[in-house]
Amino acid sequence: MPLVGRLETLCPSKPQYHLPLQAWITSVNKANKMALLAWAKETGINLVQTNGQRRYGGPPPGWVGDAPPAGTEVFIGKLPQDIYENTLIPLFQSAGKLYEFRLMMTFSGLNRGFAYAKYSSRRSAKEAIAALNNFEVREGCAIMVCKSTDKCELSVDGLATSVSRKEVEAMLRQVTEGVLKVTLHTSPCQKWAQLAVLKYSSHQAAAMAKKTLMEGNRLSGPYVRVDWLNPDLKKKLQSCREKPSFSQVQGDKCLGVPTQAPLSPLLCSAVDRLNTLCWRQYRGTPMFLTKCVQADPSGWLRFWCQVVIPGCSVPFSGFTWVWQNGPGRSRHEEAKAAAALRILQMLESQLT
Repeated sequence: MPLVGRLETLCPSKPQYHLPLQAWITSVNKANKMALLAWAKETGINLVQTNGQRRYGGPPPGWVGDAPPAGTEVFIGKLPQDIYENTLIPLFQSAGKLYEFRLMMTFSGLNRGFAYAKYSSRRSAKEAIAALNNFEVREGCAIMVCKSTDKCELSVDGLATSVSRKEVEAMLRQVTEGVLKVTLHTSPCQKWAQLAVLKYSSHQAAAMAKKTLMEGNRLSGPYVRVDWLNPDLKKKLQSCREKPSFSQVQGDKCLGVPTQAPLSPLLCSAVDRLNTLCWRQYRGTPMFLTKCVQADPSGWLRFWCQVVIPGCSVPFSGFTWVWQNGPGRSRHEEAKAAAALRILQMLESQLT
């Protein structure tokens, strides 16, 4: 008996219509946005927003000389999301001369709850931490101020085994800036998955890359995780060899990589093929949702499937039948394979 059969309709869902995006953005926190604009006009301060952050200075007007040395930046956390620079910049200027102030922003115009302030000297940065850590910007709203750490490495766990280092690096160079090195390792937490270590030229470049990868749907999927590289994990990875590229594979042996149970041919030729296709188009990993909705007396299970492909405006959804007594992996995995196969067939028919 075949493992997968009687694949039914699988097509893009109907789009949902909501309030126009720009109208919704304008309506969020309108009073505080107007107060910020009035303050900027009154003081002549210029705020520049790029890539999810709004920046003052770097350098500020009238600055002479080089940028401040390392150790002059502080991290500001636990900010109310509706507070802006008209409150924050004067507050942090009270502790010393500011070289730069960066407030992390959402697309709605609210802040993301944290910011960075860089001072002209390490002494001013220390004084800001002493004076403003646990300072209440509003009643009951104490902020956190501490030394900013210059972390430059990210970990991305849960990548498909079919994705190569060159493909990951090419995608990163398309959507982020400052990437210096990409290494691939066998995931220590997930079977049949890879973990990538991404090294960036600066903490700021790494922080912006982390935001882009997490919020820009470039690496979306139920098992993909983007985070700062944990020191313990880094130590563990350093004790093992990097996963070899295809050019390092000799015969049937992969040097330095433990042998794993082979994937089902159907999964290899469908789910992995779809993952690879999406990665090569710089779209990230598809996300599969499956739910068993019916058990047939003859031994078939009917699954509802939805596949979300990053960059596609609407998901693919439909139903498929799976033989419940088949060997090997779970029936949900079989349903995912059937859905991936159908999407590949649809894409191939559109290209021919």
